Amino acid sequence: MIRKASFMAVLVGLLSALMAQVQAPAGYSASEFERRRLALMEATENGLIILFASPGNSGAGHFRQDNDFYYFTGCEDANAILVMIPATKDSYLFVPQKTDREKMMEGGNSLDDQGAREKLRLKAIYPVSYFDEFLSRLSGRQDQVIYLRLSPEDSVGEARSETALFQARRSRNPYNDQLSLNQFRAERFRQLYPAAQLKDITPQIDALRMIKTPEEIAILKQNGRVSAEAVKKAMVASRPGAFEYELEAAAVEVLLRNGCRGPAYPPIIGSGPNTCILHYEKNNRAMQAGELVLMDFGGDLNYLAMDITRTWPVSGKFSEEQKKIYRAVLEVQKACIEAFKPGVTGRDVQEYVARKMKEKGIDPLGLRGGLGHLVGMSVHDVQSPELVLREGMVMAIEPGLYYPEKNLGIRIEDTVLITRDGCEVLTAGVPKEIDEIEALLARRKF
Repeated sequence: MIRKASFMAVLVGLLSALMAQVQAPAGYSASEFERRRLALMEATENGLIILFASPGNSGAGHFRQDNDFYYFTGCEDANAILVMIPATKDSYLFVPQKTDREKMMEGGNSLDDQGAREKLRLKAIYPVSYFDEFLSRLSGRQDQVIYLRLSPEDSVGEARSETALFQARRSRNPYNDQLSLNQFRAERFRQLYPAAQLKDITPQIDALRMIKTPEEIAILKQNGRVSAEAVKKAMVASRPGAFEYELEAAAVEVLLRNGCRGPAYPPIIGSGPNTCILHYEKNNRAMQAGELVLMDFGGDLNYLAMDITRTWPVSGKFSEEQKKIYRAVLEVQKACIEAFKPGVTGRDVQEYVARKMKEKGIDPLGLRGGLGHLVGMSVHDVQSPELVLREGMVMAIEPGLYYPEKNLGIRIEDTVLITRDGCEVLTAGVPKEIDEIEALLARRKF
């Protein structure tokens, strides 16, 4: 008979071995992350590049790795550290050693998989407890430069600027005012390595992330199809008396059944007066006949987001006033998309929109058009301050008009890929023409 302690040891060993197998992430080749690391190291002159993984899960959602750490590793180990050495082009991963109980409860990590180093294309994988000693061996020179992320991090639902904004808002209350993890890490490096010069690696990271690789583009196209189907499912689920959250449920089911981890941001499903609240997310109101419902939604597939907004009539038919406003928004959005191509700026788009509206004799009702925001690992992805479109960028365009006094808001949004001579709409699978929307809604069965 196997003793209980021995049985538990065998069980823990089997579980950790099964759960620690490191695979190339779905949708990516094993060499994708190595290419990204080499490109980043080529963009720096010397020193060390150090990136930190997410410290661990928080809340009820699935664990999602830090965007920048995942971009260069494809590794989902929590609390890990990546070190890149541009001089030798070598990369090292430092991972916490787990106790037997942790392995039994959560599974193992890269330290428990003998093949992880080869699969992740790394020079070595060490326990995180060795990190400071490893760094001390490399940082003795007076000219040592350490590249850290000194700018705010981003997440799937928040841009770097939004992370900083929300931290500032929390700090209004002095009892919530504390250093961010990035700030704390930088301060620790200054204390431990006072001779080293700290530099921000964020600009070099953002320059890479702004241009999507072929593997990223393939995932984004798939996400566009899945997210479009999710919004269509929500459209046919709408009806007078239904609650906004019923539409959310219909759409999220499509995401989960098609491999998404979930929505890329809190779904915005506002009816009636809620169509005028740009980031409304309570989704608890019953829709009424004659109203519009606005849905802003997108999936998170393999660490890449999607962004779609559609507005439609709860009863199935637009009123004449709703049609007039909707047409203005739609024509401005279509003109923006027509203008998108490499080399274009926001001013170029505005000038094109003005010219097209004049040619068509359409009153844009004050809308001017523009570039929108980039989409990628974050729904509001990293981008340069003076944005000029380039091939491989992925952009969301979302013109809207809002009339709170009428409880009427309309926004139409698509995500597009900038191609060599124009752009491709990745979210074209969900209708936005008035007749197409009304035809889809006419097929509803209450």
